[in-house]
Amino acid sequence: MISQSVLAVSKTEKSSKKKSSKSNSVKKTAAKKITKKTAAKKITKKTAAKKITKKTAAKKITKKTAAKKITKKTAAKKITKKTAAKKITKKTAAKKISVTPRTKVICISHKEDCDGISSAALIRQAFGGDSILVDYPGQMDALNQVVSDEKLKSLFICDLGLSKKTQDEFIDILTRLRKNKVSVTYIDHHDIDPTVVRSLEKIKVKVIHDINECTTVQVYNAYTSKLNDHASFVATCAAITDYMEDRPIGSKLLQIYDRQFALISATVMTYNIVGHQREPDYLQYLVEELADSKFPHDIPNTFEFAQIQVEKLSRMIAKVKKGMKTMSNLGHMEILDAGASGAVNFVMGLSGKDVGVAYKERIDHGIYAVSVRGSKNCKVHLGKIVNLLATSLGGSGGGHDKACGAVVPKPKIKKFITELNKKIK
Repeated sequence: MISQSVLAVSKTEKSSKKKSSKSNSVKKTAAKKITKKTAAKKITKKTAAKKITKKTAAKKITKKTAAKKITKKTAAKKITKKTAAKKITKKTAAKKISVTPRTKVICISHKEDCDGISSAALIRQAFGGDSILVDYPGQMDALNQVVSDEKLKSLFICDLGLSKKTQDEFIDILTRLRKNKVSVTYIDHHDIDPTVVRSLEKIKVKVIHDINECTTVQVYNAYTSKLNDHASFVATCAAITDYMEDRPIGSKLLQIYDRQFALISATVMTYNIVGHQREPDYLQYLVEELADSKFPHDIPNTFEFAQIQVEKLSRMIAKVKKGMKTMSNLGHMEILDAGASGAVNFVMGLSGKDVGVAYKERIDHGIYAVSVRGSKNCKVHLGKIVNLLATSLGGSGGGHDKACGAVVPKPKIKKFITELNKKIK
């Protein structure tokens, strides 16, 4: 009984041990599964963490890349700024170098007649600026004076013809001016060598040249849009005094006005100009008054002064009759107490010749200033002949076919007259 009980207990214990063993096995298996799941979760978490890490890394890389791009852009901006700064520095340096801006306008014009004075007046009205008034011998001195002016922007040269002696120097000076970026305009109606015109155009000098119209008419025609209505009257008077009021443009301008009014105004202007050649300030005053649209009768004392000049010229008639000399083709006379240009027409008319020559000594220069006039019957171009002849004698000269002038060395004046007489047969 005991043994059966023991066996029963033993079986029960074995059974409970087996159950316990099975239970433990199940627990272990469950634990393993949990462990595996946990491990799987851990792996998943690690994987997720890796992914997150990768994403984070990617983000970091992206951020770094973006940062690099930003850095590059910033660097580029800095470079651009530096480049811009360099450019600004260069510009500033350039500005510092060209401290003196070119703003000055100058007109060099003929001072001895109405055409030259009127040309300067219209240039002043159109462009402003200052005038330098010279005779033919003073032209090169005036050009050499302005060529070194660092403020000079625009230069106009009016009614100043060239000769064989002066033309090469003239081109050289204008070449220097053009290299300095100075705008140069040459306006004239005297005979000129075509090679000179080509040389001037080659260096971009604006050449306005027509032997059929006086200089003032050409200035008026070129810059009408910049001039007022009164400018046409100034041009008309200049055409009259240069005996060119019958030319295409000059004749149209004269038709605008009463002929006698224009004639007396032109004559009064001429007498005032000729009578004040030794008073440069007065000549400048006339330029300013004409530029301000004044008629000659509006300028104080012009008619009174013209009367004084008329009286002087009337006395000249008797002197010419007494002092002039004649050759086969011309009459000539040395003038002592008046201007040669004022007496030359009397010499031509009273001599009965087709050509008249009047000359006056300029003691300060050791030369004679010569005026030459031809009648309507004169068949040669006096300007061309005088140009070549004066140059061959060491002087200079030139002009129109029937009105011209020259500068001749004092010892050569007799030879000049003799040779001119031969050439105008």
